[in-house]
Amino acid sequence: MPERILQKNWRISCNILETLDQLFDIIRTLRSDKGCAWDRKQTPETMWQCLVEEVYELEEAIVKQDLGHICEELGDVLFQLLFILEIFREKQEIDLAEVVDTVARKMIRRHPHVYEDAVISSETELNRQWEAIKAQEKGRKDLNPASVLDSVPMGMPSLIRALKVSQVVVKEGFDWDHPDEILDTAKNEIREFHPETALARATAKFEGRFRLMEKELKENHLNLQTLSRDEKELLWDRAKRSYQR
Repeated sequence: MPERILQKNWRISCNILETLDQLFDIIRTLRSDKGCAWDRKQTPETMWQCLVEEVYELEEAIVKQDLGHICEELGDVLFQLLFILEIFREKQEIDLAEVVDTVARKMIRRHPHVYEDAVISSETELNRQWEAIKAQEKGRKDLNPASVLDSVPMGMPSLIRALKVSQVVVKEGFDWDHPDEILDTAKNEIREFHPETALARATAKFEGRFRLMEKELKENHLNLQTLSRDEKELLWDRAKRSYQR
């Protein structure tokens, strides 16, 4: 990684620290003995829920393209993040300079086609490069996990997770109408379960079938992206018959 880039990032980190001092001062006052009882008792776990709520409010503002509201909600999200960070700083575990330096190094490392001499000729190659670098960062010797769906966090809200699952399988070449089956299945199950539960169950069913299809591909040394539409259809139909939960 070029030294000049790291030096520049360090200068940026220092500037950010100076800019955010006002917010940190407020947070420290709120958590002080003379501050607010509610703020003092918060933990990263309790503040996470506050952060999630603010993120959804930011999403709403972005969808509405309300600049004033976007500015306000960006501030709220930033405040929640800094609040969580301050709790870790109090324990001398993490500080902002470390966070900024870590993410700066990561973004430079994950873009060798921008900061180094790697050559990327397609979005598919770009995605594979990104995932390979992520795998190396996590210290995994095997760059091919049991399933591409292993990269999708289990704790996501059902709708976001359904979308992420669909995006992941499309990147792998499962790029026709089948991801919609997640929502189609959910519609059939909503009569029996709440919408959130129905969508979670439908996504799980889709995942189970896709993982079976991946297993068959691996056993036969096949690549999903090289198969014809008809071959993909046959694989998917077999997976659906085998996975009926």
